[in-house]
Amino acid sequence: MRWTAYLAAASGWLAACSSPAPDAASANRTTATAAPAPTPAPTVAADTHARPAPAEPRTFRDWAVACDNGARCTMASLAPGDAGDFPAFTLSVTRDAGPAGGFALSLSAIEDKPAPAAIVVDGRRFALAGDGLTGARAAAVVAAMANGRAMQVRGGGGAALGDVSLAGASAALRYIDDRQGRVGTVTAAVARGAAPPARVPAAPALPVVVAVAPGGRAATITPSLLAAMQATGRCETKRPDGEPWTAEAHALGGGATLVLLPCSMGAYNEVQALFVVRDGKAAPARVDAPAGFAATGADPETPVPSLVNAAFDGGVLSSYAKGRGLGDCGLSQAFVWDGAMLRLTDQNEMRECRGNPEFLSLWRARVVRR
Repeated sequence: MRWTAYLAAASGWLAACSSPAPDAASANRTTATAAPAPTPAPTVAADTHARPAPAEPRTFRDWAVACDNGARCTMASLAPGDAGDFPAFTLSVTRDAGPAGGFALSLSAIEDKPAPAAIVVDGRRFALAGDGLTGARAAAVVAAMANGRAMQVRGGGGAALGDVSLAGASAALRYIDDRQGRVGTVTAAVARGAAPPARVPAAPALPVVVAVAPGGRAATITPSLLAAMQATGRCETKRPDGEPWTAEAHALGGGATLVLLPCSMGAYNEVQALFVVRDGKAAPARVDAPAGFAATGADPETPVPSLVNAAFDGGVLSSYAKGRGLGDCGLSQAFVWDGAMLRLTDQNEMRECRGNPEFLSLWRARVVRR
């Protein structure tokens, strides 16, 4: 279960103007009507062709932390290093970049638990507004965590529902201060100083990927084409239960078809090799970043790119590689097709298998369709 609160604000304005009514003379005068101006063609943002460079997560005792390429930082609590059981709750703290970047807190529980009503740090109670905390109240909790010793999650009647370790929380917050350029400013959580918020750099612009809108019909995967791809990918030809694999084919547009070819299966991970079929011929898909287990250093032992537990929906190829069955560690990725290759647009990871299912953002891109 997860409880998260979101605050949103919107504002708008509407202006109208009118022309005075024409006089009688002008009403009777013959006038030429100007041709309407042509509607300008929509402008498509230029592809920045940025080479993906996902951030490296860090661990400070019982907290994992990472700041992605947009300088958005997330720190996630972990089960204490010497604990044998999973924590009842885990806490994730996210802060956006820039002078006005604020905090957002979210609690997660692997098992069903009563809804939390408050977070208590060193005896100081912070009520959860609705299902979580954002804005000034989230910042108040973070300020208490920076020098705190103990944190509890409590229910509506004040009963303790679970503890969240604060070991390493201050170091993780200091790391965020550094990565977002807040050290020595009044916006820092730990490394505070007197410098004004204007000293904090703005959030870096996210790279732009211009993707092809999927369309057309997927190619037919004939038995001979399937066998050729299995041989190229050194894939197993049958599932563990003895049944033959079934490859998925998805139209990418422009006559290209993406094939997700199952290659092997473990207890909770299915590895799929990636091929692109054109004119009845299959070739290994091109990707602009390490994919699947290769992104975490584990070689899938195929000469073609592969993803784990992959799915294709709405023009987005996604994957979810579990580090273990509970899903509290692993890697998730998303790719889009630009007409020539698959481009990484999102990567999230949790390297510590210590009870927190909220992965850390390592890479983001803005997708524009054409």
